[in-house]
Order: sequence, then structure tokens, then C-alpha cells
Amino acid sequence: MKIGSKVKNFSAEMTGNKKFSLKEFIGKNIVLYFYPRDNTPGCTSESIDFKDNFKSFQKKNTLIFGISKDSLSSHEKFKEKFKFPFELISDPEEKVCKAFDVIKEKSMYGKKYLGIERSTFLVDSKGKLKKEWRKVKVKGHVEEVLNSIDW
Repeated sequence: MKIGSKVKNFSAEMTGNKKFSLKEFIGKNIVLYFYPRDNTPGCTSESIDFKDNFKSFQKKNTLIFGISKDSLSSHEKFKEKFKFPFELISDPEEKVCKAFDVIKEKSMYGKKYLGIERSTFLVDSKGKLKKEWRKVKVKGHVEEVLNSIDW
């Protein structure tokens, strides 16, 4: 997937007993932020930053969706616990993660494993990939995404 290219339509289950389909949101900008796991410090902090800036994203005609491999049940609890005003997409089979190439080799305590590399993608109102952020550091990231939506 290249900047400026059309993002291939995909669908997935999300919180609120809803189904996400990219084509249904043409006409709005979309932020897709991929994160490793519900209720972990970095992922919680990033999600809260998106929540705290939610109204500013709305003013810029932009929807926010968080995506991880966690189950819908886990997502529902995470969303409720922190009162996120946006939906979370469940991708346990990594179909969406693989489409956006966010599954990377990681290492913890000397063990290597495959997991989600924290990444964010901005899709414009025509369904084209406008910008991407990979290997995201949480601090200041949401503001950077918000500031890039001035077209």
C-alpha cells in the first residue's frame, strides 16, 4: 500500500455489535490506529489520547478506529472501562493487520515473536491512503495525526 493509492475495501467485526466496512465511510477521513493489546500501558495511553482529542477529529470530518488482535469481548471491556467514543476493530486472524503490513517480529525477554507494530494510517475522504506512521511512539503522536488533517 502506497501513499496516494486507494485503500482496498475490507470489513471486520467491531465493538457495538457492528461491522466495519471501509467503503461505508467514503466522504469522511478515517484514522486507523493499530496497537498491540488492550489494557497495556502504551495502548491505553494512546487510546486515551485519541479519546481526549475526539471532538477535534470530528471537527475535521475524521473518524477514529482502533485495531488489535484482541477479541470483541476484550475490546468491549476496554472501550467501556475508558469510555472511548469510537469503535475498536477485532482482527484475531490478522487479516487487516496483514493488509496494512503491521505484523512484525518483536522481542521480549530474549524471545522473538510476531506481533503488531504500533502504526497509524490516515485514509482521506476518497478512500486513498494519505499518510502513515510506523513504529509509533505514543507521546505526541495523536497531536501529530490531528495536525496532518488539514487538506
